[in-house]
Amino acid sequence: MNAVTRRTIDVITAVHEPAAPYLADAYKSLVSQELPDGWDWHWIIQEDGKGDAVAPFVPDDPRVTFGQGRPGGPGVARMMAMAHAGGDYVKVLDADDQLTPGALARDLALLEADPTLGWTTSRVLDLLPDGSTAGFDQDPDGGPIERGAVFDHWKAHNFRAQVHPATLFVRRDLLLALGGWMALPASEDTGLLLALNVVSRGYFTREYGLLYRKWEGQATAQPTHTDEAEREARMAVVDARTNALSHQQWSV
Repeated sequence: MNAVTRRTIDVITAVHEPAAPYLADAYKSLVSQELPDGWDWHWIIQEDGKGDAVAPFVPDDPRVTFGQGRPGGPGVARMMAMAHAGGDYVKVLDADDQLTPGALARDLALLEADPTLGWTTSRVLDLLPDGSTAGFDQDPDGGPIERGAVFDHWKAHNFRAQVHPATLFVRRDLLLALGGWMALPASEDTGLLLALNVVSRGYFTREYGLLYRKWEGQATAQPTHTDEAEREARMAVVDARTNALSHQQWSV
């Protein structure tokens, strides 16, 4: 009897030492996911560096792959993780965040049912230090996101997208065709999201798909993230890349 061919969702996580203790909670949220018959997840954790502090927090599970490399920021770490990704889809999961129950199955069902969709995002709940959660009252309606909609909103709202790149679920081939995450010290995930939006339709799910941890050690809480000169440079590069893709009218 031939073995049943199983398909895979590659869950990509970049991690550095301060966030390593949160991997346990991320892992629990992955283990609780229920997928359709014939599907598995593969968690690829890539350390942004080569120290000894992260490895002890990596779960001992054959579905988990751990790698290390020269430090270059989360975008570089995620791209290095892609060396181990061979599945049909890629799901982003930051080291300090957690998936909500059913998140992977919802994402998967949408893209399996509609080949015109290249990616999905979902609502986010902030996970506060005291364990409480807080939502966002300006999420868009659920449903398809047409090409250019996220980019237009981002330009009109001080470079803020209306959907969260930390919830991204995307076709692997499409991610690779666009070069993956941008080579930026931050906003690399927003840059990818906007590129995806101008070449393919997406989908926004109104169900909460992620617990987004708020804590003092997260990258977006550091002063360097809000340095105005650097932010302007990042936004200029993201804008230029997205405009170039849009003007070429590339689509998938």
